[in-house]
Amino acid sequence: MSQTQSLQSNTSESKPVQYSKTYHFPVQIYYEDTDFSGVVYHPNFLKYFERAREHVIGANELAKLWDEHDLGFAVYRSDMLCHDGVEFADIIDIRTKFYFESKYRTVWLQEIWRPSGKKPAVTAQIEMICMNKKRQLSPMPPQLIGRLGEAFSETVIF
Repeated sequence: MSQTQSLQSNTSESKPVQYSKTYHFPVQIYYEDTDFSGVVYHPNFLKYFERAREHVIGANELAKLWDEHDLGFAVYRSDMLCHDGVEFADIIDIRTKFYFESKYRTVWLQEIWRPSGKKPAVTAQIEMICMNKKRQLSPMPPQLIGRLGEAFSETVIF
């Protein structure tokens, strides 16, 4: 069983999962990202995943969501596995796809690939929830669902 399949098995079995297209986001590994041995310090992977998700949604869209709708996203759950080291001077490819769990939650499957990698160096499943400024669970606005829904081959229905 592949890592992606095992991560998917953590999701609800009651409905079929419809994934977005895969997005690619390059990240240059700098010396400051690494520990004494030149290998990326593991918490930095979460930062890279966050940047890739922001790239998919769009910084302007996130700012608009906060400024006009008093809404933002928070990590509800994360599961990350490190399979291989990522090293200083690598330019890695963050591969991201997601699906809507509900109008409140998105689930992001993300992988870090090293140059010429035969398998992902790091894999993660990160669940994000939409919350208002009072930190209460809130549905994503229809226009955001519509914009993110463009990444799917079929219409997303809740």
